[in-house]
Amino acid sequence: MSARQKLLEFLKEEAYRPMKKEELIREFEIAPEQKKHFEEIIKQLEEDGKIYKNKKGRYGLPEKFDLVAGRIDKNPRGFGFLIPDEPGHEDIFINPSNLNGAMHNDKVFVKKVPGSRGKKAEGEVVDIIERVNKQIVGKFEKVKNYGFVVPDNKRINFDIFVPGRAMSDAKNDQKVVVEITEWPKKNRNPEGRITEILGYQDEKGVDIEAIIRQLDLPGDFPGPVKNEVARISEEIPEEEIKKRKDLRDLPMVTIDGEDAKDFDDAVSIEKLADDKVRLGVHIADVTYYVKEDSNLDQEALHRGTSIYLVDRVIPMLPEKLSNNLCSLRPQEDRLAMTVFMDFNLNPISLEDYEIMESVIRSNHRMTYNEVTGILKHENQELRGLYSDFLEELELMNKLRDKLRTKRFSGGSINFERQEVKVILDDQGKPIDIQEERHGVAEQLIEEFMIKANNVVAQDIYWKEEPFIYRIHEQPDEERLKEFNEFIHNFGYHVKGIENEVHSSALQDILDQVAGEPEEHLINTVLLRTMKKAVYSPHNIGHYGLGIEHYCHFTSPIRRYPDLMIHRIIKEVIKKGKLSENRREYLEEEIPSIADHSSLQERRAMEAERDSVALKKIEYMKDKVGEEFKGVISGITSFGFFVELYNTVEGLVHVEDLTDDYYHIRQDIHALVGERTNRRFTLGDEVEVKVTKVNPEEREIDFILAE
Repeated sequence: MSARQKLLEFLKEEAYRPMKKEELIREFEIAPEQKKHFEEIIKQLEEDGKIYKNKKGRYGLPEKFDLVAGRIDKNPRGFGFLIPDEPGHEDIFINPSNLNGAMHNDKVFVKKVPGSRGKKAEGEVVDIIERVNKQIVGKFEKVKNYGFVVPDNKRINFDIFVPGRAMSDAKNDQKVVVEITEWPKKNRNPEGRITEILGYQDEKGVDIEAIIRQLDLPGDFPGPVKNEVARISEEIPEEEIKKRKDLRDLPMVTIDGEDAKDFDDAVSIEKLADDKVRLGVHIADVTYYVKEDSNLDQEALHRGTSIYLVDRVIPMLPEKLSNNLCSLRPQEDRLAMTVFMDFNLNPISLEDYEIMESVIRSNHRMTYNEVTGILKHENQELRGLYSDFLEELELMNKLRDKLRTKRFSGGSINFERQEVKVILDDQGKPIDIQEERHGVAEQLIEEFMIKANNVVAQDIYWKEEPFIYRIHEQPDEERLKEFNEFIHNFGYHVKGIENEVHSSALQDILDQVAGEPEEHLINTVLLRTMKKAVYSPHNIGHYGLGIEHYCHFTSPIRRYPDLMIHRIIKEVIKKGKLSENRREYLEEEIPSIADHSSLQERRAMEAERDSVALKKIEYMKDKVGEEFKGVISGITSFGFFVELYNTVEGLVHVEDLTDDYYHIRQDIHALVGERTNRRFTLGDEVEVKVTKVNPEEREIDFILAE
C-alpha cells in the first residue's frame, strides 16, 4: 500500500478528529529526511480533492466535513452543477449566489445546503481547489480610463475589469486575451490585464485563434521538446525488432477518414476454423519514442489530447511522431502493441486473447468510403484495387455484425446522433455543411476498438494493477425521472424507473422511437440526461456501452491516458507484475493524471463544438430571408429554439408570435397560446425564415415562415 493510500485509510478509519500536519507527521513517525516528501503527498491529496484543510489548518476527509469535491459545470444562465470526482455521487445544483466566485471547470469543495429544488441536491462552494481559467478571451469594451473584457465563453458570466494601466493599447471592440490578476469574489468581478490583442471579430482567422487562446495552449511546441524530437532516430534498431513478435508478414490494413494523417490502429483477421477467427488490433507503440518524464512526455500530459478544430488540428505530439514515426503508414515497418482475440462465431464469444509488443507493416491505407464501397456497394474498381484483402474484409464485416449485435443486446446504448462537417474554402470561409455518415466501415473499426479496449481493461483489472479506466456512471435518478416525464408526452415510458435502470431499458426507448418524427429530439434529450464519461483509477464500468471493464488503449498518438496505459501494459508483459515501488508511484500519480485528462478532454470538446458552431453561424450570414425546415429543440419563456435539418440552431422570439399571448407550460414542454390554445411543443416540425445572424454573439434569429 502506498503512503498516499495509508494516509487516506488512516483518516478514514482511525482519525477521530481533524489533525494538523505536524500531528500526522508524528503519527506516521516520519523521519526528518522524509518530511518534505510526506508534505508533498499531503499537498497532492489536497489538490486532488481527496483531503480537506479547514480554516484551523487541520486535515480530514471531505466527507467528514460534509463536503464533496468535483468540478463546476457552469450554465450560461448563471447557475452551475458540481460534477463530483467520486463515482456514485449525484450532481449537485449550485445557485449563482452560492458559486462564491467559482468559474466554469474550476475544481472545488461544495457543502450541501437546503434548497428550493425539492429532492434535488443543492450546494454552496466553500473552497476553490484549482483555478482553470487563468486567461480568458473576449471583446474589449473601453470606458474612459478603464475597460471590461466580455468573455466569448458564455459559461463565464463575469466581465473582467481591466484598469487603465493594464489595457495594453487595446481598442474598443477588439478581440483580446486577458490574464486574470484578481479572482472573482462574491459580488465582485475578476480583474485582469490584457496580454494579447488578436484583432477585430471580422478579421480573417481571429475567431478560431480566439478559441485556441481560450484553451491556453501554445500553437507550437517548446524548444526543449523540439530538441528531444530532433534527436529521435527514424530507424528502428534491429535489436528492438528482435525483442518483439514479428508480424510484418501478417496481412493488415488501416481504415480511417479521408483527411486522417495519424493512423493509430491497423487491423488483421485470420480464419482459424469454419466458425473461428483471430482478430488482430495493432496500435502504434508511442511509448517507445515518448519516454516517461521527458520534456516530450510532460508536454503531452499538459495537452492531454489532440484537439480537432474545424480548420486545423492542435496535436498532442509533434508532427514527426504523430504523422510519421508513430503513424502506421502502409509499406513501412512500425512498432506496435498488438491485441490478438480469438472468437467463436456461432454463437459469438471471445475464447482467448494475447497482448504483445510487435513490429508490423500495414499493407494498405484504406478509407471509410472505400471500405463502404467494397462491402456495401460492390464497387468493382475498388475490389480490384484491394483484391489481396477482399476475403479479410468480408470476414471482418461478418465479425463486426456479430460483435455489434451482441453489444447492443447486452445493454449498449446506440445514440443515432447526426454528425456534420463544415466544409471551408481556401480562405477559411464555410461553403457547405455535410452530413457525416456512420456506416459499416466506421462501425467495423468502432467495434474492433471497443473490444480491444474492453479486453485490455479486463486483463489489467484481474491482475489488480494500478490503471486508468474509462468509466461512465448511470444517470442521476432525478434526471431519469425528468426524461421519463418528457417522453411520456410522446407515449413512451422507461421501465423500472424507481429502481436501478439498466442501460438496455433506455435502448428499448431508442428502438421504439427509431424512424418516428420525434426520434432526433428524444435521442438529444436522452444524451443530455446521461453523465459524461471520464477517466478514473477506479473501475465502475461503462454504463453507456454496457461494459463492465473499459479503458482507452487504442489512440496513444492523440490521448494521454492511452499512452500511460501502454506503459503499464508493457511493464506487466515484461515482468509479470509491477514492482512495489512502481505500484506506489502509479497509485500516487494516476488520480491526478486521470482528473487532468478528463478536464483537458472536456475543454477540447468545448473548443471543437465552439469552432463548428462559429462556422455554422458564419455559413448562415448570407441566408437572411431564406426559409428552412427544422424541429423545435428547446422551449423557454422567451421563445423556442429550432434546429434546422443541417443542424444549425436559432431562436424564434416569443415577441414574434403575434397571433396570441404565449406562456410556457413546463409540464408538457410547450409554449401555449392564451386564447387560441395553439401549441409549440418540443419535437414539432416547423418552417422558419432567417431574420438575423450575429456571429459576435453567436446567435441566429428566426421567425415562423408564412
